[in-house]
Amino acid sequence: MKDWIEGFQASIDYIEQNLEGELDTGKIAEKAALSPFYYQRIFGAMCGMTVGEYIRARRMTLAAQELACSDRKVIDIALKYGYDSPDSFAKAFQRFHGITPAQARETGANLRSFAPLHIKITLEGGNMLDYRIVEKAPFTVVGVKKRFSTETSYKEIPKFWGEWMSDMKGLKGTFGICTDMDGKTFDYWIADLYLPWEDIPEGCSTYQVPGGLWALFMCKGPLPESMQKVNTQIWSEWLPALQGYALAGDYSMEFYLPPAKDPADTVSYICIPLKKV
Repeated sequence: MKDWIEGFQASIDYIEQNLEGELDTGKIAEKAALSPFYYQRIFGAMCGMTVGEYIRARRMTLAAQELACSDRKVIDIALKYGYDSPDSFAKAFQRFHGITPAQARETGANLRSFAPLHIKITLEGGNMLDYRIVEKAPFTVVGVKKRFSTETSYKEIPKFWGEWMSDMKGLKGTFGICTDMDGKTFDYWIADLYLPWEDIPEGCSTYQVPGGLWALFMCKGPLPESMQKVNTQIWSEWLPALQGYALAGDYSMEFYLPPAKDPADTVSYICIPLKKV
């Protein structure tokens, strides 16, 4: 656990040391020895925001301090923190601070400050998390997919499910699968198990889920709350304490059983690919 915490803190330190330059999610994730996709998921679960939101908050904090304490030109400060024009900087600044860069220079201006993150080991957890590690053979699914940004996927994927509900294409929505993750974007599938003797519905395609070891986490209760709760526990409690295994693959999966009459009895699973170390 100590090595995991140190690696994650190293990634946050790297962000802090490079706020005035270009920050690439892949290089940030390397500091924590994680893939960009998993780094983004863990960061979101542990910190309550995306990596991009954190970087913007830190840059806006430092930019406001410079505006208030120096006579540097706004364009120079904008360029320093990654904005290519005063207008784009001013819009981002006002969204964060609620005032314009010019107003930030006035005596008594109210500014917001977001401090650097520091990972600490605290005595928490003690929560029951039901999971098992199994080995699965490769299998093929059929479904619809859409490309998402890691920055906005947590808002956009529920909308995708809503769109699918209006045209289900004969699917049951057994699986939700993230694939082809490059750190900034990924494909999300709404899919069922593919049966070779059945026709592929119009607008659908197939994907082969690789075989291997999987950690299956049971989620019981109304969706999406039950799954969101378990997801947070996985990344903030289970993963830091994991021994003998490491995250594997550029994919992950949700498995949905048919809804129960009582939503409290609805069961679904979060499935994370693993490898032995």
